Amino acid sequence: MSSRYLGALIVLLLLGGVTLVLYDVWPLLFPRIVAVAPLVPTCDLRHGDCTAILPGGGKVRFGIEPRSIPVLQPLALAARVEGLEPRSVAVDFAGTDMNMGYNRVALEPIGGGGWKGQATLPVCVRSRMNWEARVMLQTDAGIMAAPFRFDTISSSSSE
Repeated sequence: MSSRYLGALIVLLLLGGVTLVLYDVWPLLFPRIVAVAPLVPTCDLRHGDCTAILPGGGKVRFGIEPRSIPVLQPLALAARVEGLEPRSVAVDFAGTDMNMGYNRVALEPIGGGGWKGQATLPVCVRSRMNWEARVMLQTDAGIMAAPFRFDTISSSSSE
């Protein structure tokens, strides 16, 4: 076999491997969501827990401590689910107007519909950053999501 054919075979094998990895990872990065609760515009996680109502029934109450929601510090996450029994719950943090990378945290069940976990938000080049925390419930019907919006303010900012 000539080195030309061997090189082409190696390239094809590498492309096949990359395709296989993407096929396996794609649902983790971009899960198919079957229902999304409407965003509650009066919700402010910096002032207290918020509740979202899912289409077809079910509620998700979500909160973050400390209420100041500092960046680069541990945050306690708490969710309470009513009317559904999810197999798992995760919170996906995304910048609303800037890509902040993959920031998803799995929560642990604590009983009675409660879930808890810990996260740390990355620092942003802006003094004020707008975020969406999307609570994702893995149910038998598929993933249901409840979005919650909040801001973080850099400690070096006077805002």
